[in-house]
Amino acid sequence: MRPASIFAAVMALAMGAAAVDVKKQVIITYESNTPDWVLTEAKDAIVAAGGLITHEYNLIKGFAATAGEKVLESVQVMGSKYQALVEDDKVVTAE
Repeated sequence: MRPASIFAAVMALAMGAAAVDVKKQVIITYESNTPDWVLTEAKDAIVAAGGLITHEYNLIKGFAATAGEKVLESVQVMGSKYQALVEDDKVVTAE
């Protein structure tokens, strides 16, 4: 499947699910060999589903976002060769 086709399918799914979706604050990261188009598609899908990109990282391939759970599930499978790691964005402390 071409990237544009995948994007269109994810967008349709995300738009349909946005009405009953719980939003979460997350950090989404990828391995360093992930092409930029994979991140761009993921960010576009999040924004189209009513989410917000809150930070883009420079030292690692990734970004922080507030988005619905449904679109986050879709982002995890987009670009199946370059799987996203989606983690809750929370404060971490050392004890």
